[in-house]
Amino acid sequence: MEALIPVINKLQDVFNAVGADIVQLPQIAVVGTQSSGKSSVLESLVGRDLLPRGTGIVTRRPLILQLVHVDAGRSGSRQGEERGKFLHTKDKIFTDFNDIRQEIESETERLSGNNKGISDEPIHLKIFSPHVVNLTLVDLPGITKVPVGDQPKDIEVQVRDLILKHISNPNCIILAVTAANTDMATSEALKVAREVDPDGRRTLAVVTKLDLMDAGTDATDALTGRVVPVKLGLVGVVNRSQLDINNQKSVADSVRDEHAFLQKKYPSLANRNGTKYLAKTLNRLLMHHIRDCLPELKTRINVLAAQYQSLLGSYGEPVEDQSATLLQLITKFATEYCNTIEGTAKHIETAELCGGARICYIFHETFGRTLESVDPLGGLGTIDILTAIRNATGPRPSLFVPEVSFELLVKKQVKRLEEPSLRCVELVHEEMQRIIQHCSNYSTQELQRFPKLHEAIVEAVTSLLRKRLPVTNEMVHNLVAIELAYINTKHPDFADACGVLNNNTEEQRRNRTREPPASVPRDKCGDHPRVPGALNSLPLPAPTFPVDAITAFCFPCINQGEQEGTGGWRGMLKKGEEAPGSGPGSPLKGAVNLLDVPVPAARKLSSREQRDCEVIERLIKSYFLIVRKNIQDSVPKAVMHFLVNHVKDCLQSELVGQLYKSGLLDHLLAESQDVAQRRREAADMLRALQRAGQVVAEIRETHLW
Repeated sequence: MEALIPVINKLQDVFNAVGADIVQLPQIAVVGTQSSGKSSVLESLVGRDLLPRGTGIVTRRPLILQLVHVDAGRSGSRQGEERGKFLHTKDKIFTDFNDIRQEIESETERLSGNNKGISDEPIHLKIFSPHVVNLTLVDLPGITKVPVGDQPKDIEVQVRDLILKHISNPNCIILAVTAANTDMATSEALKVAREVDPDGRRTLAVVTKLDLMDAGTDATDALTGRVVPVKLGLVGVVNRSQLDINNQKSVADSVRDEHAFLQKKYPSLANRNGTKYLAKTLNRLLMHHIRDCLPELKTRINVLAAQYQSLLGSYGEPVEDQSATLLQLITKFATEYCNTIEGTAKHIETAELCGGARICYIFHETFGRTLESVDPLGGLGTIDILTAIRNATGPRPSLFVPEVSFELLVKKQVKRLEEPSLRCVELVHEEMQRIIQHCSNYSTQELQRFPKLHEAIVEAVTSLLRKRLPVTNEMVHNLVAIELAYINTKHPDFADACGVLNNNTEEQRRNRTREPPASVPRDKCGDHPRVPGALNSLPLPAPTFPVDAITAFCFPCINQGEQEGTGGWRGMLKKGEEAPGSGPGSPLKGAVNLLDVPVPAARKLSSREQRDCEVIERLIKSYFLIVRKNIQDSVPKAVMHFLVNHVKDCLQSELVGQLYKSGLLDHLLAESQDVAQRRREAADMLRALQRAGQVVAEIRETHLW
């Protein structure tokens, strides 16, 4: 099982090569406050001075430190085996650890600057040495509270977010470093660790500076877990002081002095504390952790490999045959466009209606409800109808309801159906325009490789739709014009409605002719003889029209009214006034100017006027419903024929005719600037994942899992 850690290091190398950390590999993250001894703990594990030193925040970028144990006997020289290698310096080998420290400082300043700011871009360092155990450690910036010097004001938040980003990895072991001369109950490292690991299943506490505690105190309670219990345990260490570092005390001498201090101060706990015990404990914990994480890690690698394989496929292969590629893309787009209208597309929307389904909704829901909401008599008042009847008769009083008034009024109402019909065409046109974007987003992702081709296809389809729009509008306009051109009063449905109306009218006429109207006294009207050859000789009107005007008056009554001064034009004179042309002076003295008599804006209609208006209203409503039914049926058919089906049938030939030209191939099939780069990155990542899968498979084959 010891070989599991090199396997993880190998996986880390695979993903470092492509500059991505998409797989959360098992590692150990070191967390602690500033000056808690984090760097000293890491240097003790390495056995060499390699980390920058100073006051304030020194670690300003995550340092991913891979410790690789090598056999000292291979080269015969211990010093020759100790070396370092940075990822950003490629194949450069560092044998002087002072140069390694300087490189860390330079690389930190390159991204983080000189103002004590931090960066989340890690530095990758691999140390080969016979004095180390196989480990992968991450040195994180120390937790700080108050910005000092020229540090950013939100330095605390930046550091905290950076730490949480790494320790939130469920495959990460948290090494929480706390100084022994502080109260562990107030440890910031343990507090942050508990936020992401409340059960403490992946947290190991390290107590530093055991030799700096106040006289008369010790860390026995802390080291035995009686102060703050930690499931993975607590390990106490003694680091080099700043004086030891200034005096260039070696790490080996420091480890020897540490062992002597533990034997003297904590004899019963000495064998479970110290730097060497910490290294072995970390190695054991990491190996067991890797073993537990490998099944999930293998699954994660396989899923990512499938995703990147699909992504690489979406980018397509480099174009070799331009003509074939262009024709293939045009054909696929046209097919997907037509399939979206027919409802057979591969990618079907679930959030909203799209394509043919929306067109159907426009026809039968939107357009249908709009037509049904149009009132057959909307905008048409009783006075309007009465005025139309009078205007249709000219200077002659009407005996019957004139047919011309009906035609004028019903045409006015039918004309109102044209606007919603044209709006229906507009809505369908807009939906067919939206289908272009739908096909571009879901069905033909290859077009994203060629933005020029995509723009040309959109323009060609838009142009085709634009050309068909006036043709369709003209046809819809003609449908309404056809209805207006001939008012077919012999339409079967209209004839049925008129038959019912005639029966009702005749019944009313019979009831009215049974007795003379109340306005003429029966005795006076009955005493006068009918005028021969006048009204008595007139034929009776058709039963569909009112006959009150014929049966309700006779000439003697009119003459009598004239003689008594109560009827005719004489009755219109006020009492005491003389007739026109009589009396001294002007012959027009005492005349009444009828044009100056004000006409009331609203008055009560006579029974005949009321009846005539009702007849016209019923006829208009009956005929309007017939026309509306015709329009509701014919407009969708016209739109389908002149717009939808025409575009479906001519789309591919239109695209081929406009785009399939030898002079446009290079222009249309020019890839966007970033597609080639993304294809290379996806290919590199896919190869890395495939290599990682092979590494994990080797673990099973060698029975390490």
